[in-house]
Order: sequence, then structure tokens, then C-alpha cells
Amino acid sequence: MTLPPSFPPGPRGLVEVATTFRRFMNEPEAEFRAAHARWGDTLGFRLGRDRIVVLGDPGLIGEVLVNTDGTWVKDRVTRDLSVFLGMGLLTNEGASWRRQRKLLSPSLTRRHIALYADAMVGCARRYADRLADGDERDVHADMSAVTLEIVTETLFGAAFGHDPTRVGHAIDSVMVDFQELVQTWRRFLPATVPFAARRRMVESSKEIDAVVMEVIHRRRRTGERGDDLLSRLLEARDDEGSGMSDQQLRDEAVTLFVAGHETTANALSFALMFLGDHPEVDARLRDEVARVLGDRPATADDVAALRLTDAVARETMRLYPPAHLIGREATRDVALGPYRLPRGTAVLISPWALQRDPRHWPDPLAFRPDRWLDGSAERAPKNAYLPFGGGPRVCIGNHFAQMELVLVLATIARRARFERVSAAPVRVQAAITLRPAGGLRMRVARRGEPSAPQQE
Repeated sequence: MTLPPSFPPGPRGLVEVATTFRRFMNEPEAEFRAAHARWGDTLGFRLGRDRIVVLGDPGLIGEVLVNTDGTWVKDRVTRDLSVFLGMGLLTNEGASWRRQRKLLSPSLTRRHIALYADAMVGCARRYADRLADGDERDVHADMSAVTLEIVTETLFGAAFGHDPTRVGHAIDSVMVDFQELVQTWRRFLPATVPFAARRRMVESSKEIDAVVMEVIHRRRRTGERGDDLLSRLLEARDDEGSGMSDQQLRDEAVTLFVAGHETTANALSFALMFLGDHPEVDARLRDEVARVLGDRPATADDVAALRLTDAVARETMRLYPPAHLIGREATRDVALGPYRLPRGTAVLISPWALQRDPRHWPDPLAFRPDRWLDGSAERAPKNAYLPFGGGPRVCIGNHFAQMELVLVLATIARRARFERVSAAPVRVQAAITLRPAGGLRMRVARRGEPSAPQQE
């Protein structure tokens, strides 16, 4: 089928398209930037029956993300996550999404998430207290365990009643299998083909449901409530006074569980890697923590004063955004810049490539947290920094995640620093999220408990 004359330039022909797609899957950030350098900020190609447009222009990206009339919905790959996420905020659309967003929003405001700071600090402190000088650790596995504990306590409460690793392992298994289905030749075959990965996803989803639905049913039956997110969602009501069904609660809980566990663990892992590679930044962060906190634990009120710690988190997500790819699909024929895109066209946006674009970020590959302190980051165009997405569908848990990153980093940094055990570049895996491939081995350098600076 011939592409419309107004369709963007890009790879053409079976061999060129297949080669480009394979590179997108294997080295997405480098290939996105190389493709934009060759064909411009808007490029398009056909992949099987799919029309795909790749955007690198922050202005056009804003047109797609800041969409309120239903022209753009989540792309098919994101919608396919509903196999295990259900119809939570990530995968939902239209009126149902608006209702759910309105029901969840009050529980994730800055004021409400401050209630979870103690849990974040407590989990991080228990982890840091167990570290022994000279230990060699897989930091990514460690951060996954810490964030799993945090999300379990904040979402379900201390009296969860189950081993959280049961859900954590099931979710990890689902994400590996989902990647196998969407990033290989299997994506071109019907969803009815019974691949082993698809069967495993079904079984893992049942495992997740068995735990989450049991907790929801128990809370309904006993009326047990607390300060955890599930308690707030159980009490949430829309304008007509209706709450969420058990299935809606399950879908939102699993979506929050995945987002609060996987993505934050990845960001923390890369942040500790950068601090290990940049001892001068690590020393400054340690001094900031000592100055702001002295010998007491961090609280939500300290986040604003931990400016360098916050900058380290932001710079880490600039270089390694956990949500490294954003997809949308046109629900109707639509004009985008000089091009006319047919209904069903998928648009891909790579925050990973965008946030390393030298046109927007001076010295783009360098880890420079100070760009978030000296005002230079503010000179980047709007929509050139998208670690949490953008527009009406910006991640609802962005304030929660940013606070968690700052508090966990500050708590760990006062007790230990990590040093790389190998000078080899860290390999990354660009799956559903961006994570270190094969773990991240680092050695612990234990610190003494800091005291408040002496006043002269």
C-alpha cells in the first residue's frame, strides 16, 4: 500500500525498515537520534500493517500529549498491557479514565503523599543499616527490594498479610514475557497464538489477582481502614457518590504497584551508579544531607531543602528515564505539522533521546546535576524533559516518585556510598522500562552516622 504523499520521510523498503526497527529495539536511544539526524524531527515508516511516526520536535510532541479532544489515545502496545494491568489509569481511555483519574487524584496530592514519607525513610534506613563495608551488592536487586517494601506498605499498609515478593516476582515475570511478545517477531502474529510467554502471562496475572483481590475483599468485609492508598481508594467517591468496583480497585492497585516498584527502583539504581562514578557530587550530597538533617531521619518537610539530592534524581532521569518510550495512536485523520496522518497512525516519542539532544541540553551526555540548580535546565524547551510523560496524562504518581527518590537517596547516602566494581560501561535493557541489564554490581563503602554541623 502506497503511503500518502504527506506522510513523513523515513526508511522505506522491507530491508531498510526491518534494519531500522531492529536497531530501535536493540539501541533505541542511539537509533532514535541517528534517525532524526538523517530524516528530521518527524519521520515515518510502515511496519507490517502499522504506520509509525517518530517525533523529536518538542512543539509537535506537545500537540500530541496536550490533547483534550480524544484525537490521541494510548498506542496499541500500551493498551496491550491491560492483559495484566487491567483498565487502570495507564491503559484506560475516555470517560472511564477521567472518572478514575478524578477518584485517584485526591490521594496523590503533595499534601497526602507527605503521609508516606516515614514509610519511605524507614524502608531505606533498614536497608542501609544492613550494609557492611566492603560488601559487593547487586544495587538494582537491592533497590527493587527497597521499593517493593515501600510500595507494599504505602499502598496496602503494614498489615498486608502476604509476602510482597510473591507479587513482585509475578510482576517481574509478566514484564519479561510481555517484552518477548512486543519486541520480537511475535508482535506480528494474532493475539490468539498461544505462545509460551502469553500463557505464562496469564498464570502470573492469576497469581497477582489472588493476592490483590483477597486484600480488597478482606478490607470490604471487615471495614478495616488506615492511611494507606488502598484505604483511600476504598473511600473515594465520584460526583454521584459512587465508589470503585472491586475490579477497578484491583486494576488501579496493580498499576500503582508496578509504577511504584519498577520505575523507581531503576531510577535509584542509576542514581547510585552516577554517585559512585562522581565522588565529588557524592561528597556534596553527603554534606547537604548532614547540613539539612543533622542526626535525625528525613521527613517530607526536608525535601525542598535537599536541592542537590533532588537535582541528582532529576539529572539521573534525564539520562536514563525509566519510562523511556511514549506511544500514542490517532483516532482520526489528523494534521501534525506539515503532515496529514491517517487514522490509526502510531506516534512514538523517546524521552531518552529527547533528553540527550544537544540542541536542548548543553553537554548532553554528561552527568551534571548543577544544571538543575543554576537555571540552565529551565532553558530547555517545554516537552524536552518528560520523565513522567506530559499533558493531561502525566503520571499521577510523579510527586510521590520524586519525593521517594529524594528521601531514599538522602537516607542511603548518609550511611554508605557505592563504588563500581568494573569500569566497563553499564549495559541497559530498554524493555517496558529502562533498567540495568543483568544487574548493577557495586561495592559498599560504609560511612559513620553523620552529625549536624557545629555552629560557630
